[in-house]
Amino acid sequence: MSHFAQKIAHNFADDLATVSVLWQRDLLRFLRQPSRLVGALMQPLVFWFVIGGGLASTFRFGAEPGVGYMQYFFPGIVVMMVLFASIFGTITVIEDRHAGFLQSVLVAPGSRTAVVIGKSLGVSSVGLLQATAFLLLAPVGGFGFAQIDWLVLASFLVVGAVGLSSFGFALAWLTDSSQAYHAVMSILLLPMWILSGAMFPPSDDHPVLQTLMHYNPMSYMVSGVRHALHASDINGASWTTLSGSLTIDFIWVFVFAAFSVAAATILIHRRR
Repeated sequence: MSHFAQKIAHNFADDLATVSVLWQRDLLRFLRQPSRLVGALMQPLVFWFVIGGGLASTFRFGAEPGVGYMQYFFPGIVVMMVLFASIFGTITVIEDRHAGFLQSVLVAPGSRTAVVIGKSLGVSSVGLLQATAFLLLAPVGGFGFAQIDWLVLASFLVVGAVGLSSFGFALAWLTDSSQAYHAVMSILLLPMWILSGAMFPPSDDHPVLQTLMHYNPMSYMVSGVRHALHASDINGASWTTLSGSLTIDFIWVFVFAAFSVAAATILIHRRR
């Protein structure tokens, strides 16, 4: 083996070790905090039952008479769980930087790109675990397990989770305090979820909101998840995707994930 090949193999091994350590660290941190797990499951339940129940009599879906608002809101809650996991998972980037842990990782043999990937995979895994637990309530939301297209659902959730966690990493890297990150969350991330079609569908009566929804990458994640849950609805409901094509919806989500990973990778190479 040439010296160049040995160097590549050595660098790959270092990157793999960095990814593995950061990935396991986030998972173990989550699993060792039972209160965090309970809170992660209770919050979406409160959102679903309180907000969904309160708005159930307000919304009507003329094209889908067999679908109630609680059923419509369910996919949005699944995506919300992934989003919240990304928010609270990547805020530790700020804490780790202040505590000195991140600096020690950055001077380790692994590349900075591996740091982004490891952190994103760890946060994504936590979000996916929470979403999977909530999906056990799918029959309560009106979805039979047999009707769900699990491959499509997993594809949108996994790629979307990586995108949101990498996006959160980039935002956390740009902010100097947890308070600043919470401000960004309030004015950017939460509005992205609200304008994703999670709570209400696009409407021709509000062209500005409709335009924002169509340029919001989270809208296509919600659209894909909703389509997967309604794959073969026993009530005959057949939701069209936001773009009119499931493939195009997935491309939007994939491009967002690729952009987020690239942005986080570029930013982490800038010393703070």
